[in-house]
Amino acid sequence: MDWLNYHHLLYFHTVARTGSITEACKELHLAQPTISTQLRKLEDSLGTPLFVKEGRHLQMTQTGQTVFQYADQIFSLGRELLHTVKGKAADKATKFSVGVLDVLPKHIVHQLLKPALQSPENAVRITCYEGKLDSLLADLALHRIDLVLSDTPLTRSLHIKAYNHFLGQCGTSVIGQKKFMATLAQDFPRSLSNVPLLLPTDTTELRRAVDQWFEENRIVPNIVGEFEDSALIKVFGSEGTGVFFVPSVLESQLCQQYQLESAGRIDEIQERFYAISVERMLKHPSVLAITNAARNKLFADSPSQPRRG
Repeated sequence: MDWLNYHHLLYFHTVARTGSITEACKELHLAQPTISTQLRKLEDSLGTPLFVKEGRHLQMTQTGQTVFQYADQIFSLGRELLHTVKGKAADKATKFSVGVLDVLPKHIVHQLLKPALQSPENAVRITCYEGKLDSLLADLALHRIDLVLSDTPLTRSLHIKAYNHFLGQCGTSVIGQKKFMATLAQDFPRSLSNVPLLLPTDTTELRRAVDQWFEENRIVPNIVGEFEDSALIKVFGSEGTGVFFVPSVLESQLCQQYQLESAGRIDEIQERFYAISVERMLKHPSVLAITNAARNKLFADSPSQPRRG
């Protein structure tokens, strides 16, 4: 049986966390040769390097990043164990890790996750990770995270054993500063060709839906900015650079928050949202809280199954 030396793991974790062997030596009160030797022993036992040297700095390899994530969880559980045994378990919150597709509107993510934090049965501590779908799904498959929130469903081509749970869908609204509203009011939504537009990049589902709608309605948009980060669109929009699309369920909230106005809604452009989990039948209390609130409150008016097209 292979055994893991936890002292070696601690030295590695400290080096990775502090960024250098020198800083790790200061924190652990050990000599540099001692830590260097223990790191080599850990790499030998794992059969792969954990760091590569770039100039004067150490960078974790891909394996090193994986080991660091596991080490972080191991030492976190160790601290909880000590607190529990000593009767000092002040933080009894259940950990809930969520992977969030980086293009999802941050306000939607907040609305989706909020019910998990409001559970009366038990306290929950949420950890959110942003990233691309393939990376998040890989973490889900390895049980590093409990749930993935996405605007696209998992497809069979990704070869990952997980399940889609449709949360809901809604139309889109066009919002912006008051100075654009008079122009937009003239034959909306065809008048969108007469104002500057801020759009997500073409890697997003919303952009593909918007482009298809423009083509079907023979509208030539005046695109002045494309953004991968939905939060950045709102910053530029609030400064008056152009108008932009938002989920209609957030229309009034965003208009109030950013002091903007709505030109109108386009129900043909639908945004869809999914929870992806390794559970076919949902059992995790936080996931149940999220899916129930999304379907019964946030997207209460949306159909039970996503519409195509």
